[in-house]
Amino acid sequence: MFYRASLQAAAVLVSLSLLAGCGLLSDSGSKVEQKIVVGTTSEPSTLDPAAAWDNSWELMRNVFQTLVSFPTGSNRPEPDAAESCRFTDSSSTAYRCKLRKGLKFSNGDDLDAEAVKYSIDRISAIKVKGGPVGMLGSLDRVETKGDDVVVFHLTKSDATFPFILATPAMSLVAPSEYSKYKIRDDGKVIGSGPYLLDSYKPGNRAELVRNPDYKGFADRKNDAVTIRYFKDSAHVVASLKKKEIDVIYRGLTADDVVDLESGKGAKNELKIVETVGADIRFLVFNPEDPAAGNVAVRRAIAQLVDRDALVAKVYRGTAEPLYSMVPKGIAGHTTSFFDAYGDPDPAKAKRILERAGITKPVALTLWYTTDRYGSSTAAEFTELKRQLEDSGLFRITLRSKPWKEFQEGFTEGEYPVFGRGWFPDFPDPDNFIAPFVGKDSITGTPYLESEITDRLLPQTRKESDRGAVSKQFERAQQILVEDVRLLPLWQGKLYVASGDDIGGGERVLDPQVVMQMWEFYRKASW
Repeated sequence: MFYRASLQAAAVLVSLSLLAGCGLLSDSGSKVEQKIVVGTTSEPSTLDPAAAWDNSWELMRNVFQTLVSFPTGSNRPEPDAAESCRFTDSSSTAYRCKLRKGLKFSNGDDLDAEAVKYSIDRISAIKVKGGPVGMLGSLDRVETKGDDVVVFHLTKSDATFPFILATPAMSLVAPSEYSKYKIRDDGKVIGSGPYLLDSYKPGNRAELVRNPDYKGFADRKNDAVTIRYFKDSAHVVASLKKKEIDVIYRGLTADDVVDLESGKGAKNELKIVETVGADIRFLVFNPEDPAAGNVAVRRAIAQLVDRDALVAKVYRGTAEPLYSMVPKGIAGHTTSFFDAYGDPDPAKAKRILERAGITKPVALTLWYTTDRYGSSTAAEFTELKRQLEDSGLFRITLRSKPWKEFQEGFTEGEYPVFGRGWFPDFPDPDNFIAPFVGKDSITGTPYLESEITDRLLPQTRKESDRGAVSKQFERAQQILVEDVRLLPLWQGKLYVASGDDIGGGERVLDPQVVMQMWEFYRKASW
Protein backbone atom coordinates (compact mmCIF):
# COMPACT_ATOMS: atom_id res chain seq x y z
CA MET A 1 0.00 0.00 0.00
CA PHE A 2 2.80 2.42 0.91
CA TYR A 3 4.66 1.71 -2.34
CA ARG A 4 1.55 2.28 -4.47
CA ALA A 5 0.64 5.44 -2.58
CA SER A 6 4.17 6.74 -3.07
CA LEU A 7 3.95 6.15 -6.78
CA GLN A 8 0.60 7.95 -6.92
CA ALA A 9 2.00 10.89 -4.98
CA ALA A 10 4.99 11.05 -7.29
CA ALA A 11 2.69 10.99 -10.30
CA VAL A 12 0.73 13.94 -8.90
CA LEU A 13 3.94 15.90 -8.37
CA VAL A 14 5.06 15.18 -11.90
CA SER A 15 1.70 16.29 -13.26
CA LEU A 16 1.84 19.52 -11.28
CA SER A 17 5.36 20.28 -12.43
CA LEU A 18 4.37 19.74 -16.04
CA LEU A 19 1.49 22.15 -15.62
CA ALA A 20 3.76 24.89 -14.39
CA GLY A 21 3.97 27.79 -16.75
CA CYS A 22 0.82 26.55 -18.51
CA GLY A 23 2.68 24.73 -21.25
CA LEU A 24 2.97 20.96 -21.27
CA LEU A 25 5.65 18.92 -22.94
CA SER A 26 4.71 16.15 -25.34
CA ASP A 27 6.69 12.94 -25.73
CA SER A 28 8.71 14.67 -28.42
CA GLY A 29 9.69 17.43 -26.00
CA SER A 30 7.69 20.13 -27.80
CA LYS A 31 5.23 22.37 -25.97
CA VAL A 32 1.57 21.28 -26.17
CA GLU A 33 -0.67 24.08 -27.41
CA GLN A 34 -2.89 25.14 -24.54
CA LYS A 35 -5.91 26.41 -26.45
CA ILE A 36 -9.22 24.78 -25.51
CA VAL A 37 -12.47 24.81 -27.52
CA VAL A 38 -15.66 24.48 -25.48
CA GLY A 39 -19.06 23.77 -27.02
CA THR A 40 -22.38 24.68 -25.40
CA THR A 41 -26.03 25.31 -26.23
CA SER A 42 -26.12 28.06 -23.58
CA GLU A 43 -25.49 31.37 -25.34
CA PRO A 44 -25.32 34.56 -23.24
CA SER A 45 -28.41 36.76 -23.36
CA THR A 46 -26.26 39.78 -22.47
CA LEU A 47 -22.61 40.71 -21.94
CA ASP A 48 -23.46 43.36 -19.34
CA PRO A 49 -23.46 42.13 -15.72
CA ALA A 50 -26.15 44.65 -14.73
CA ALA A 51 -28.65 42.75 -16.89
CA ALA A 52 -27.53 39.20 -16.12
CA TRP A 53 -29.34 36.75 -13.87
CA ASP A 54 -29.04 33.71 -16.10
CA ASN A 55 -26.45 31.53 -17.82
CA SER A 56 -24.73 34.63 -19.19
CA TRP A 57 -22.70 34.25 -16.00
CA GLU A 58 -20.78 31.44 -17.71
CA LEU A 59 -18.88 33.91 -19.85
CA MET A 60 -18.79 36.70 -17.28
CA ARG A 61 -17.03 34.61 -14.64
CA ASN A 62 -14.09 34.28 -17.01
CA VAL A 63 -13.74 37.87 -18.24
CA PHE A 64 -14.75 39.92 -15.19
CA GLN A 65 -13.78 39.93 -11.53
CA THR A 66 -15.92 40.12 -8.43
CA LEU A 67 -14.74 41.25 -5.00
CA VAL A 68 -15.09 37.71 -3.69
CA SER A 69 -15.60 34.44 -5.53
CA PHE A 70 -15.68 30.65 -5.16
CA PRO A 71 -12.35 28.97 -5.94
CA THR A 72 -12.65 25.29 -6.84
CA GLY A 73 -13.46 23.22 -3.78
CA SER A 74 -14.67 26.12 -1.62
CA ASN A 75 -18.19 26.49 -0.25
CA ARG A 76 -17.80 30.01 1.08
CA PRO A 77 -16.75 33.19 -0.75
CA GLU A 78 -13.05 33.98 -0.75
CA PRO A 79 -11.22 37.15 -1.90
CA ASP A 80 -10.72 37.75 -5.63
CA ALA A 81 -10.43 41.44 -6.56
CA ALA A 82 -10.48 42.08 -2.84
CA GLU A 83 -7.51 41.43 -0.59
CA SER A 84 -9.90 40.85 2.32
CA CYS A 85 -13.60 41.19 3.17
CA ARG A 86 -15.53 40.87 6.45
CA PHE A 87 -18.57 42.04 8.37
CA THR A 88 -17.51 44.80 10.77
CA ASP A 89 -20.47 44.45 13.15
CA SER A 90 -22.21 41.63 14.98
CA SER A 91 -25.54 42.32 13.27
CA SER A 92 -24.20 41.62 9.73
CA THR A 93 -25.24 45.04 8.40
CA ALA A 94 -21.85 46.49 7.37
CA TYR A 95 -19.54 44.56 5.03
CA ARG A 96 -16.05 45.97 4.41
CA CYS A 97 -13.71 45.02 1.56
CA LYS A 98 -10.13 46.13 0.96
CA LEU A 99 -8.95 45.85 -2.67
CA ARG A 100 -5.78 44.23 -3.95
CA LYS A 101 -3.08 46.69 -4.95
CA GLY A 102 -2.49 47.63 -8.57
CA LEU A 103 -5.72 46.33 -10.12
CA LYS A 104 -6.37 47.49 -13.68
CA PHE A 105 -9.20 47.11 -16.15
CA SER A 106 -8.30 45.86 -19.61
CA ASN A 107 -8.49 49.42 -21.00
CA GLY A 108 -5.83 50.57 -18.52
CA ASP A 109 -8.18 52.32 -16.06
CA ASP A 110 -7.62 51.78 -12.35
CA LEU A 111 -9.91 49.33 -10.60
CA ASP A 112 -10.37 51.28 -7.38
CA ALA A 113 -13.02 51.74 -4.71
CA GLU A 114 -14.97 54.23 -6.83
CA ALA A 115 -15.14 51.70 -9.69
CA VAL A 116 -16.54 49.09 -7.28
CA LYS A 117 -19.17 51.50 -5.98
CA TYR A 118 -20.07 52.51 -9.55
CA SER A 119 -20.43 48.89 -10.68
CA ILE A 120 -22.86 48.00 -7.88
CA ASP A 121 -24.78 51.28 -7.97
CA ARG A 122 -25.49 51.00 -11.71
CA ILE A 123 -27.30 47.68 -11.16
CA SER A 124 -29.85 49.52 -9.03
CA ALA A 125 -29.85 52.56 -11.32
CA ILE A 126 -30.60 50.56 -14.48
CA LYS A 127 -32.95 48.15 -12.67
CA VAL A 128 -33.43 45.65 -15.48
CA LYS A 129 -36.71 43.78 -15.04
CA GLY A 130 -35.92 40.21 -14.04
CA GLY A 131 -32.28 41.26 -13.63
CA PRO A 132 -29.88 41.09 -10.69
CA VAL A 133 -31.29 44.16 -8.96
CA GLY A 134 -33.51 41.63 -7.21
CA MET A 135 -30.42 40.33 -5.39
CA LEU A 136 -29.69 43.70 -3.78
CA GLY A 137 -32.82 44.07 -1.69
CA SER A 138 -30.86 44.41 1.54
CA LEU A 139 -28.36 46.98 0.23
CA ASP A 140 -28.79 50.54 1.49
CA ARG A 141 -25.68 52.28 0.15
CA VAL A 142 -22.08 51.77 -0.89
CA GLU A 143 -19.40 53.90 0.79
CA THR A 144 -15.80 54.37 -0.32
CA LYS A 145 -12.92 55.09 2.05
CA GLY A 146 -9.89 56.19 0.10
CA ASP A 147 -8.92 54.37 -3.09
CA ASP A 148 -8.95 50.83 -1.78
CA VAL A 149 -11.75 50.34 0.77
CA VAL A 150 -15.45 49.83 0.13
CA VAL A 151 -18.14 49.44 2.79
CA PHE A 152 -21.57 48.03 1.96
CA HIS A 153 -24.22 49.30 4.37
CA LEU A 154 -27.27 47.06 4.57
CA THR A 155 -30.80 47.98 5.62
CA LYS A 156 -31.12 44.77 7.62
CA SER A 157 -29.07 41.79 8.70
CA ASP A 158 -28.04 39.68 5.72
CA ALA A 159 -25.54 36.88 6.30
CA THR A 160 -25.93 35.90 2.62
CA PHE A 161 -24.59 39.22 1.29
CA PRO A 162 -21.01 37.92 0.72
CA PHE A 163 -22.52 35.10 -1.36
CA ILE A 164 -24.37 37.68 -3.46
CA LEU A 165 -21.18 39.68 -4.04
CA ALA A 166 -19.58 36.46 -5.31
CA THR A 167 -22.04 36.10 -8.19
CA PRO A 168 -20.98 37.22 -11.68
CA ALA A 169 -23.89 39.70 -11.64
CA MET A 170 -21.74 41.75 -9.25
CA SER A 171 -18.85 41.86 -11.72
CA LEU A 172 -16.74 44.99 -11.69
CA VAL A 173 -16.84 47.23 -14.77
CA ALA A 174 -14.86 50.28 -15.86
CA PRO A 175 -16.93 53.46 -15.24
CA SER A 176 -15.50 55.13 -18.35
CA GLU A 177 -16.80 52.30 -20.53
CA TYR A 178 -20.23 51.55 -19.02
CA SER A 179 -23.10 54.02 -18.75
CA LYS A 180 -24.64 54.24 -15.30
CA TYR A 181 -28.15 54.27 -16.74
CA LYS A 182 -27.98 52.11 -19.84
CA ILE A 183 -27.02 48.52 -20.62
CA ARG A 184 -23.99 48.10 -22.86
CA ASP A 185 -24.97 46.15 -25.97
CA ASP A 186 -22.09 46.56 -28.44
CA GLY A 187 -20.73 43.03 -27.96
CA LYS A 188 -17.61 44.21 -26.14
CA VAL A 189 -16.32 43.68 -22.61
CA ILE A 190 -13.94 45.76 -20.50
CA GLY A 191 -13.13 43.80 -17.35
CA SER A 192 -10.26 42.62 -15.18
CA GLY A 193 -10.84 38.86 -15.18
CA PRO A 194 -8.54 35.94 -16.03
CA TYR A 195 -9.27 36.37 -19.76
CA LEU A 196 -9.87 39.15 -22.23
CA LEU A 197 -12.79 38.87 -24.66
CA ASP A 198 -10.82 39.09 -27.89
CA SER A 199 -13.89 38.78 -30.13
CA TYR A 200 -17.55 37.87 -29.87
CA LYS A 201 -20.05 36.79 -32.53
CA PRO A 202 -23.57 36.32 -31.11
CA GLY A 203 -24.87 32.81 -31.69
CA ASN A 204 -21.47 31.71 -32.97
CA ARG A 205 -18.47 32.04 -30.67
CA ALA A 206 -16.51 33.94 -28.05
CA GLU A 207 -12.71 34.08 -28.24
CA LEU A 208 -10.92 34.41 -24.91
CA VAL A 209 -7.22 35.11 -24.46
CA ARG A 210 -5.14 35.42 -21.31
CA ASN A 211 -5.31 38.75 -19.52
CA PRO A 212 -1.64 39.65 -18.90
CA ASP A 213 -2.60 42.12 -16.14
CA TYR A 214 -4.90 39.81 -14.19
CA LYS A 215 -4.47 39.72 -10.41
CA GLY A 216 -6.74 37.25 -8.67
CA PHE A 217 -7.14 33.69 -7.41
CA ALA A 218 -7.49 31.89 -10.77
CA ASP A 219 -4.58 29.61 -11.66
CA ARG A 220 -4.85 29.52 -15.46
CA LYS A 221 -3.81 26.20 -16.98
CA ASN A 222 -4.36 27.22 -20.61
CA ASP A 223 -3.51 30.16 -22.84
CA ALA A 224 -6.82 30.71 -24.64
CA VAL A 225 -10.38 29.40 -24.82
CA THR A 226 -12.87 29.44 -27.68
CA ILE A 227 -16.51 29.03 -26.69
CA ARG A 228 -18.69 27.87 -29.56
CA TYR A 229 -22.47 28.27 -29.33
CA PHE A 230 -24.72 25.62 -30.84
CA LYS A 231 -28.48 25.64 -31.45
CA ASP A 232 -29.06 22.03 -30.46
CA SER A 233 -27.48 19.08 -28.70
CA ALA A 234 -27.07 16.91 -31.80
CA HIS A 235 -24.66 19.35 -33.44
CA VAL A 236 -22.56 20.01 -30.36
CA VAL A 237 -22.12 16.27 -29.68
CA ALA A 238 -21.29 15.59 -33.33
CA SER A 239 -18.61 18.30 -33.16
CA LEU A 240 -17.07 16.67 -30.09
CA LYS A 241 -16.93 13.28 -31.78
CA LYS A 242 -15.32 14.86 -34.86
CA LYS A 243 -12.78 16.62 -32.58
CA GLU A 244 -13.91 20.05 -33.75
CA ILE A 245 -14.34 20.96 -30.11
CA ASP A 246 -12.64 19.65 -26.96
CA VAL A 247 -15.35 19.98 -24.30
CA ILE A 248 -19.14 20.15 -23.89
CA TYR A 249 -20.93 21.78 -20.98
CA ARG A 250 -24.68 22.51 -21.01
CA GLY A 251 -26.34 20.92 -23.99
CA LEU A 252 -26.06 17.17 -23.47
CA THR A 253 -29.33 15.24 -23.63
CA ALA A 254 -29.91 12.18 -21.47
CA ASP A 255 -29.34 9.98 -24.54
CA ASP A 256 -26.04 11.76 -25.19
CA VAL A 257 -24.88 11.10 -21.64
CA VAL A 258 -25.81 7.42 -21.80
CA ASP A 259 -24.11 7.00 -25.18
CA LEU A 260 -20.94 8.77 -24.08
CA GLU A 261 -20.74 6.81 -20.84
CA SER A 262 -21.04 3.56 -22.78
CA GLY A 263 -18.48 4.70 -25.37
CA LYS A 264 -20.98 4.30 -28.20
CA GLY A 265 -19.57 5.69 -31.45
CA ALA A 266 -16.69 7.36 -29.65
CA LYS A 267 -13.90 4.77 -30.07
CA ASN A 268 -13.04 5.20 -26.37
CA GLU A 269 -11.53 8.61 -27.11
CA LEU A 270 -14.14 10.56 -25.13
CA LYS A 271 -14.88 10.75 -21.43
CA ILE A 272 -17.60 12.22 -19.25
CA VAL A 273 -17.41 13.66 -15.75
CA GLU A 274 -20.53 13.56 -13.57
CA THR A 275 -21.05 16.10 -10.79
CA VAL A 276 -23.82 16.28 -8.22
CA GLY A 277 -25.95 19.21 -9.30
CA ALA A 278 -28.26 21.64 -7.53
CA ASP A 279 -29.85 22.84 -10.77
CA ILE A 280 -33.62 22.51 -10.88
CA ARG A 281 -36.46 22.71 -13.40
CA PHE A 282 -39.93 23.96 -12.59
CA LEU A 283 -43.14 25.39 -14.02
CA VAL A 284 -44.15 29.02 -13.44
CA PHE A 285 -47.84 29.99 -13.39
CA ASN A 286 -48.87 33.51 -14.37
CA PRO A 287 -51.46 34.79 -11.85
CA GLU A 288 -52.81 37.28 -14.40
CA ASP A 289 -53.90 34.51 -16.78
CA PRO A 290 -57.61 33.52 -16.44
CA ALA A 291 -56.82 29.80 -16.20
CA ALA A 292 -53.33 29.71 -14.64
CA GLY A 293 -54.40 32.39 -12.16
CA ASN A 294 -56.96 29.98 -10.68
CA VAL A 295 -55.39 28.14 -7.74
CA ALA A 296 -57.66 25.12 -8.38
CA VAL A 297 -56.18 24.73 -11.87
CA ARG A 298 -52.65 24.92 -10.46
CA ARG A 299 -53.42 22.38 -7.74
CA ALA A 300 -54.99 20.00 -10.24
CA ILE A 301 -51.82 20.14 -12.35
CA ALA A 302 -49.73 19.52 -9.23
CA GLN A 303 -51.92 16.47 -8.56
CA LEU A 304 -51.41 15.10 -12.08
CA VAL A 305 -47.72 15.58 -12.87
CA ASP A 306 -45.86 12.27 -12.73
CA ARG A 307 -42.25 13.21 -12.03
CA ASP A 308 -41.06 9.60 -11.94
CA ALA A 309 -42.35 8.97 -15.47
CA LEU A 310 -40.95 12.29 -16.65
CA VAL A 311 -37.38 11.65 -15.51
CA ALA A 312 -37.47 7.97 -16.56
CA LYS A 313 -38.74 8.61 -20.09
CA VAL A 314 -36.93 11.82 -20.89
CA TYR A 315 -33.84 11.94 -18.68
CA ARG A 316 -32.90 8.26 -18.27
CA GLY A 317 -31.23 8.50 -14.88
CA THR A 318 -29.56 11.87 -15.45
CA ALA A 319 -32.14 13.61 -13.23
CA GLU A 320 -34.33 12.77 -10.27
CA PRO A 321 -37.83 13.88 -9.18
CA LEU A 322 -37.98 17.09 -7.17
CA TYR A 323 -40.77 17.80 -4.68
CA SER A 324 -39.65 21.17 -3.33
CA MET A 325 -37.92 24.25 -4.69
CA VAL A 326 -34.93 23.55 -2.42
CA PRO A 327 -33.11 20.54 -3.91
CA LYS A 328 -31.42 17.61 -2.24
CA GLY A 329 -27.99 18.44 -0.87
CA ILE A 330 -29.05 21.92 0.28
CA ALA A 331 -29.98 22.59 3.91
CA GLY A 332 -33.75 22.84 4.35
CA HIS A 333 -34.69 20.43 1.56
CA THR A 334 -38.13 18.84 2.00
CA THR A 335 -40.56 16.71 -0.01
CA SER A 336 -43.41 19.15 0.57
CA PHE A 337 -45.21 18.65 -2.75
CA PHE A 338 -45.19 14.86 -2.36
CA ASP A 339 -46.40 15.22 1.23
CA ALA A 340 -49.32 17.35 0.04
CA TYR A 341 -50.30 15.53 -3.17
CA GLY A 342 -48.84 12.04 -2.98
CA ASP A 343 -48.79 9.97 -6.17
CA PRO A 344 -50.39 11.31 -9.38
CA ASP A 345 -54.17 10.83 -9.18
CA PRO A 346 -56.59 11.99 -11.94
CA ALA A 347 -59.62 11.35 -9.72
CA LYS A 348 -58.28 13.69 -7.02
CA ALA A 349 -57.41 16.29 -9.65
CA LYS A 350 -60.95 16.10 -11.03
CA ARG A 351 -62.42 16.68 -7.56
CA ILE A 352 -60.16 19.71 -7.07
CA LEU A 353 -61.52 21.25 -10.28
CA GLU A 354 -65.14 20.32 -9.61
CA ARG A 355 -65.05 21.93 -6.16
CA ALA A 356 -64.01 25.13 -7.97
CA GLY A 357 -66.92 24.79 -10.42
CA ILE A 358 -64.74 23.66 -13.34
CA THR A 359 -66.39 20.79 -15.19
CA LYS A 360 -64.97 21.10 -18.72
CA PRO A 361 -61.38 20.45 -19.87
CA VAL A 362 -59.17 23.45 -19.17
CA ALA A 363 -57.33 24.89 -22.18
CA LEU A 364 -53.77 25.99 -21.37
CA THR A 365 -50.68 26.94 -23.35
CA LEU A 366 -47.33 25.77 -21.98
CA TRP A 367 -44.22 27.60 -23.14
CA TYR A 368 -40.58 26.51 -23.10
CA THR A 369 -37.25 27.67 -24.51
CA THR A 370 -35.72 25.72 -27.36
CA ASP A 371 -32.03 26.35 -26.74
CA ARG A 372 -31.27 27.18 -23.10
CA TYR A 373 -31.42 23.83 -21.35
CA GLY A 374 -30.68 21.37 -24.14
CA SER A 375 -32.78 19.53 -26.68
CA SER A 376 -34.45 17.33 -24.05
CA THR A 377 -36.68 20.26 -23.08
CA ALA A 378 -38.99 19.63 -26.04
CA ALA A 379 -39.38 15.97 -25.06
CA GLU A 380 -40.01 17.03 -21.44
CA PHE A 381 -42.90 19.28 -22.40
CA THR A 382 -44.32 16.70 -24.78
CA GLU A 383 -44.44 14.28 -21.84
CA LEU A 384 -46.08 16.90 -19.59
CA LYS A 385 -48.70 17.50 -22.28
CA ARG A 386 -49.38 13.75 -22.48
CA GLN A 387 -49.77 13.41 -18.73
CA LEU A 388 -52.19 16.33 -18.43
CA GLU A 389 -54.30 15.42 -21.45
CA ASP A 390 -54.50 11.72 -20.58
CA SER A 391 -56.43 12.76 -17.46
CA GLY A 392 -59.18 14.20 -19.65
CA LEU A 393 -59.04 17.38 -17.60
CA PHE A 394 -56.79 19.55 -19.78
CA ARG A 395 -56.25 20.54 -23.42
CA ILE A 396 -52.63 21.59 -23.78
CA THR A 397 -50.98 23.62 -26.51
CA LEU A 398 -47.18 23.70 -26.58
CA ARG A 399 -45.30 26.76 -27.79
CA SER A 400 -41.58 27.57 -27.76
CA LYS A 401 -39.03 30.24 -28.62
CA PRO A 402 -35.25 30.68 -28.48
CA TRP A 403 -34.06 31.95 -25.11
CA LYS A 404 -33.72 35.65 -25.88
CA GLU A 405 -37.25 35.90 -27.26
CA PHE A 406 -38.57 33.54 -24.60
CA GLN A 407 -37.03 35.69 -21.87
CA GLU A 408 -38.59 38.85 -23.28
CA GLY A 409 -41.96 37.11 -23.33
CA PHE A 410 -42.04 35.90 -19.74
CA THR A 411 -40.68 39.15 -18.32
CA GLU A 412 -43.60 40.91 -20.04
CA GLY A 413 -46.09 38.43 -18.58
CA GLU A 414 -47.10 36.99 -21.95
CA TYR A 415 -47.13 33.28 -21.03
CA PRO A 416 -49.83 31.51 -18.95
CA VAL A 417 -47.49 28.69 -17.90
CA PHE A 418 -43.82 28.33 -18.77
CA GLY A 419 -40.79 26.24 -17.89
CA ARG A 420 -37.75 27.67 -16.17
CA GLY A 421 -34.46 26.29 -14.99
CA TRP A 422 -32.43 27.55 -12.07
CA PHE A 423 -28.73 27.16 -11.52
CA PRO A 424 -27.95 28.41 -8.02
CA ASP A 425 -26.22 31.71 -7.43
CA PHE A 426 -24.76 30.17 -4.30
CA PRO A 427 -25.30 26.93 -2.32
CA ASP A 428 -27.81 28.12 0.27
CA PRO A 429 -31.60 27.56 0.67
CA ASP A 430 -32.12 31.32 0.52
CA ASN A 431 -31.12 31.18 -3.14
CA PHE A 432 -33.89 28.72 -3.97
CA ILE A 433 -36.63 30.82 -2.37
CA ALA A 434 -35.72 34.53 -2.42
CA PRO A 435 -35.18 34.95 -6.19
CA PHE A 436 -38.72 33.75 -6.93
CA VAL A 437 -40.68 35.90 -4.50
CA GLY A 438 -41.23 39.64 -4.20
CA LYS A 439 -41.95 42.30 -6.78
CA ASP A 440 -38.64 41.69 -8.59
CA SER A 441 -39.04 37.91 -8.97
CA ILE A 442 -36.61 36.36 -11.44
CA THR A 443 -39.62 34.69 -13.09
CA GLY A 444 -40.82 38.07 -14.38
CA THR A 445 -44.14 37.64 -12.55
CA PRO A 446 -44.21 39.39 -9.15
CA TYR A 447 -44.98 37.02 -6.29
CA LEU A 448 -45.99 39.07 -3.26
CA GLU A 449 -45.97 36.77 -0.25
CA SER A 450 -45.36 38.84 2.86
CA GLU A 451 -44.81 35.97 5.29
CA ILE A 452 -41.81 34.86 3.23
CA THR A 453 -40.40 38.24 2.24
CA ASP A 454 -41.12 40.20 5.43
CA ARG A 455 -40.70 37.58 8.15
CA LEU A 456 -39.09 34.28 7.19
CA LEU A 457 -36.26 35.50 4.94
CA PRO A 458 -35.24 38.36 7.28
CA GLN A 459 -35.13 35.89 10.18
CA THR A 460 -32.82 33.51 8.32
CA ARG A 461 -30.49 36.26 7.18
CA LYS A 462 -29.63 37.16 10.77
CA GLU A 463 -28.18 33.69 11.27
CA SER A 464 -24.61 33.07 10.10
CA ASP A 465 -25.00 29.36 10.91
CA ARG A 466 -26.92 28.40 7.78
CA GLY A 467 -27.73 24.96 9.15
CA ALA A 468 -29.84 26.58 11.88
CA VAL A 469 -32.49 28.05 9.57
CA SER A 470 -34.17 24.87 8.33
CA LYS A 471 -37.51 25.47 10.07
CA GLN A 472 -38.02 28.84 8.40
CA PHE A 473 -37.27 27.40 4.98
CA GLU A 474 -39.56 24.44 5.61
CA ARG A 475 -42.38 26.88 6.32
CA ALA A 476 -41.54 28.90 3.19
CA GLN A 477 -41.75 25.75 1.09
CA GLN A 478 -45.13 24.89 2.63
CA ILE A 479 -46.44 28.28 1.51
CA LEU A 480 -45.21 27.54 -2.01
CA VAL A 481 -47.15 24.26 -1.92
CA GLU A 482 -50.34 26.02 -0.89
CA ASP A 483 -50.06 28.67 -3.62
CA VAL A 484 -48.60 26.46 -6.41
CA ARG A 485 -47.29 29.53 -8.19
CA LEU A 486 -44.17 27.43 -8.81
CA LEU A 487 -44.20 23.68 -9.44
CA PRO A 488 -40.83 21.88 -9.02
CA LEU A 489 -40.27 19.05 -11.50
CA TRP A 490 -36.76 17.62 -11.30
CA GLN A 491 -33.22 18.08 -10.06
CA GLY A 492 -30.39 17.44 -12.48
CA LYS A 493 -26.92 16.05 -12.45
CA LEU A 494 -24.18 17.97 -14.21
CA TYR A 495 -21.99 16.52 -16.93
CA VAL A 496 -18.83 17.70 -18.65
CA ALA A 497 -17.88 15.68 -21.74
CA SER A 498 -14.46 15.99 -23.32
CA GLY A 499 -11.81 14.35 -25.40
CA ASP A 500 -9.57 11.95 -23.50
CA ASP A 501 -6.66 14.36 -23.96
CA ILE A 502 -8.35 17.12 -21.94
CA GLY A 503 -7.77 17.43 -18.20
CA GLY A 504 -9.41 19.54 -15.51
CA GLY A 505 -13.01 18.49 -16.03
CA GLU A 506 -13.30 17.45 -12.40
CA ARG A 507 -12.43 20.96 -11.20
CA VAL A 508 -14.11 23.33 -13.62
CA LEU A 509 -17.46 23.84 -11.87
CA ASP A 510 -17.65 26.18 -8.89
CA PRO A 511 -20.45 25.98 -6.27
CA GLN A 512 -22.56 28.22 -8.51
CA VAL A 513 -22.16 25.53 -11.23
CA VAL A 514 -20.44 28.15 -13.38
CA MET A 515 -17.58 26.90 -15.51
CA GLN A 516 -14.12 28.17 -14.64
CA MET A 517 -12.47 27.83 -18.04
CA TRP A 518 -8.99 28.27 -16.61
CA GLU A 519 -9.03 24.75 -15.14
CA PHE A 520 -8.95 23.02 -18.53
CA TYR A 521 -5.66 21.90 -20.02
CA ARG A 522 -4.48 19.65 -22.83
CA LYS A 523 -2.56 16.62 -21.63
CA ALA A 524 0.79 15.63 -23.02
CA SER A 525 1.03 12.34 -24.93
CA TRP A 526 3.44 9.80 -23.45
